[in-house]
Amino acid sequence: MRNDTTQLPVPPADFRVDAGGAGQKLPLPALLALATAVFLTVLTETLPAGLLPAMSADLSVSESAMGQSVTIYAIGTALTAIPLTAATAGWRRKRLLATAMTGFALANTVTAFSASYGLTMVARFVAGVAAGVAWAMLVGYARRMAPAHLRGRAIAIVLAAIPIALALGVPAGTFLGEAVGWRAMFALMTVLALAVIAAVAVLAPDYPGQRPEGRTPVLRTLALPGVIPVLVVTLLFVLAHTILYTYIATFLGEFGMGGSTGLVLLLFGGASMVSIWIVGAQIDRRLRSLTIASALLVAVAAAALAVLAGSPVLVYLAAILWGLGWGGVPTLLTTAVGDAGSEAADAAQAILVTLWNAAMAGGGVAGGVLLGILGAAALPWSVLALLVPVLVVVLAARAHAFPARRPSSKSDAPSNL
Repeated sequence: MRNDTTQLPVPPADFRVDAGGAGQKLPLPALLALATAVFLTVLTETLPAGLLPAMSADLSVSESAMGQSVTIYAIGTALTAIPLTAATAGWRRKRLLATAMTGFALANTVTAFSASYGLTMVARFVAGVAAGVAWAMLVGYARRMAPAHLRGRAIAIVLAAIPIALALGVPAGTFLGEAVGWRAMFALMTVLALAVIAAVAVLAPDYPGQRPEGRTPVLRTLALPGVIPVLVVTLLFVLAHTILYTYIATFLGEFGMGGSTGLVLLLFGGASMVSIWIVGAQIDRRLRSLTIASALLVAVAAAALAVLAGSPVLVYLAAILWGLGWGGVPTLLTTAVGDAGSEAADAAQAILVTLWNAAMAGGGVAGGVLLGILGAAALPWSVLALLVPVLVVVLAARAHAFPARRPSSKSDAPSNL
């Protein structure tokens, strides 16, 4: 899937935590190990964006060509998440996560030492494949560590690493890359992957994979009540966000605020972290209302940017509203598809990961087309157009996809994953 602190936020007081994950408490150390894995996947994907000049110079290609190292990562994830999830469904969870992290270690090591653009692109594709495997199982892994009534919070802790990686990891990685060289940063990603493997081995409980007779084929997963509405919302919401986020610097430059891009993204990132906090505290009781609120907040932000972008103060306010709306979306949608597809949680997550990455790639393309035909001013209007059907689907899918009350522990418990 594409916001100043080096650790995850301390959970609210009603996050009852212990190291073992027993009874009705959250196993925080194990969840933080999974969060570090998420941090690694996001940072590995996005780090080249801040290091393009140095990477392109070293590998003797244009910056636009080097920029495709981000695209090919997303392609690797989108193409392989579903088939590899099916192929590894029977693997024990620790073994599977260790294998995915080993893929990151190998890919980032090759990237760090490669003198060939082609070899670097192959390594980036392999990293994307590893991400597809990891993303398809990390949320389900977190769900299984937590009691049913705290599963949303467990997912929120793990996915809090996304805005932290974007807000802290990418700028820090860019700064360090400029200081010590881009190759050293990818070597550091290898060290982080090895650290995740060790942390998971020591801290995380292990679970068996899914028995062959208990596996649900992809097409049958799509037939489960509520799965398709969640996937539709995912595709449209991520597409809307990516169209604007990818070209935010261009949009701001259109209104004379190109020099404020960093501040706008900082406000967006900080608000996203607040959103993760709020969603984590409330998702187990209010998933439906939080999803509606998220779509409305992003819509209001887009409307403000569409109509009032001439005012810097209102642009900053719109960035905050955008972050408040968007930050918790990964948690909300992964939780929703996990609930709807609880009979085939990993398969449902694999489909969501595939659509998420397809929407990211599509958003970049669609935004570029809009930019060329209608100009930067059209970008926030496209966000509004896409969020209308998002709200319609969420409001309509109240029986299974976005119910007023989440499934009970009985219906939500994974039986043989």
